[in-house]
Amino acid sequence: MADEAVQPQQPQGPVFSIEKVYVKDLSIEVPNAPEIFLNRENPNVQIQLQTEGKAVQDGVYDVTLTVTVTAKIGDKNMFLVEVRQAGIFQIRNVPQEDIQPILGIACPNILFPYARESVSDAVNRAGFPPVILAPVNFEVLYQQRAAQAQQTNGAPTVQ
Repeated sequence: MADEAVQPQQPQGPVFSIEKVYVKDLSIEVPNAPEIFLNRENPNVQIQLQTEGKAVQDGVYDVTLTVTVTAKIGDKNMFLVEVRQAGIFQIRNVPQEDIQPILGIACPNILFPYARESVSDAVNRAGFPPVILAPVNFEVLYQQRAAQAQQTNGAPTVQ
């Protein structure tokens, strides 16, 4: 037993893992049903995205991607669907300055396909053709928000 030498602990490499992906909130409204189903015009569809990340424990983060889709014909809402797709991510041994980009780019990239499926399914279940959301470049969105945050208060954060 004297031959067993205590090895100095090696520095750990970066860790990024998905602990859980879940729907935090899902809602759909069809305020002008049933009349809206008789209208044959193509709707004007607007999409809004928002990301939010926060630490839950040391090295564990909860990230929420909120996708809001509004379809209107004229001034009448055809439908409104909002999905808050969330995930719990383990991020360890990463420099502090890299945490915000991971929360604002990598995590939303993982969550987006789940949110897209939830939106499509909810709209289809409400009686409309599914809405298929186009891919999103979260890196560009993050950079735009970071530039905007620097202009207003000097510190980019995930919104």
